[in-house]
Amino acid sequence: MAALGNPSRICDELLLTPEASRRLLGTLKSLSRDRVPPTREVGTAEIESVLSRGAVHQGIALKAERLPGVALDETCAPRDGERDTVVVLDRVTDPRNVGAVLRSAAAFGARAVVLARTAAPAESGSLAKAASGAWDILPCVRVANLARALDRLAGLGYWRIGLDAAADSPLSRADLPGSVALVLGAEGSGLRRLTAEKCDRLAHLPTRPGFPSLNVSTAAAVALYEVTRGPAHNKAE
Repeated sequence: MAALGNPSRICDELLLTPEASRRLLGTLKSLSRDRVPPTREVGTAEIESVLSRGAVHQGIALKAERLPGVALDETCAPRDGERDTVVVLDRVTDPRNVGAVLRSAAAFGARAVVLARTAAPAESGSLAKAASGAWDILPCVRVANLARALDRLAGLGYWRIGLDAAADSPLSRADLPGSVALVLGAEGSGLRRLTAEKCDRLAHLPTRPGFPSLNVSTAAAVALYEVTRGPAHNKAE
């Protein structure tokens, strides 16, 4: 439904089982006529034939074009009187993790998610499903060089905070005077050296000793809550 409601998304065909068609009748009628693509009622087997093996579809499949690319400067441009947040992903390659990060970023009002073109998953059904609609709500900026993108975010006025389990200071004590680019690395390897060097500060999430690791999407959700709950809460002691 998020894809159907996104004017930037070209939707080619909607496949529905009879049960799903009845369930979504009212919702589809609420959309403008030009946003509803040709629709066919089909059996479950036909839907499964166009999806990846084992995909959970709930009787619905949408054939759609990939979203057009968006520019970093335009998408993340500073807004007067606003304290913006951007999420930057360094070599996070699992589409379900990227989708879950998008979902959290949308929930906490982030401006965009930024990731490298060559070290991130392509747009797919599994990514879109994990994002729960956020893929069509929140801009996803794919860049050729992540280090240069971080430089550009600094030029736009973002304070770059990298999450690193080995950092001395917890994120809750970081002084965040303005807009924030929250930088997260892949599980296990974490941030690359050059990515970490581009950050203005490194911080950690204070988990219990003996079990310090969080899934990257969970870490993103916790960190987004911390950096978006207000500047008054993010002052160094």
